[in-house]
Amino acid sequence: QVQLVESGGGSVQAGESLRLSCAASGFIVGRRCMGWFRKAPGKEREGVASFDTDSTTKYADSVKGRFTVSRDNAKNTLWLQMDSLKPEDTAMYYCAAREFGVCGGSLPPPGSYSVWGQGTQVTVVS
Repeated sequence: QVQLVESGGGSVQAGESLRLSCAASGFIVGRRCMGWFRKAPGKEREGVASFDTDSTTKYADSVKGRFTVSRDNAKNTLWLQMDSLKPEDTAMYYCAAREFGVCGGSLPPPGSYSVWGQGTQVTVVS
């Protein structure tokens, strides 16, 4: 069964860090374009970062320099290290996997991903 399970969310103060994990089952993360997304209340789902099959990473401008996406092939897990968190980072965070193809030259749109996790809530208070 193809599945993604996120964890690691929580409530933190502005400036603090969180590390999200996305454990995959039923497929190998190293063979797919993987992405992190977030959705805040009243806003559209936003691409945060992507991790390509060749380990190329892409980031949204809003998180560049603060967030780092990585992959652990042995654990079949995708990570998102979030540093210097801001209140505007508050959202439900989701990881996703594309079924075919690489991520490409820019952050792939959410509609191009076929597998999604249930999400993990991140709340940043000032």
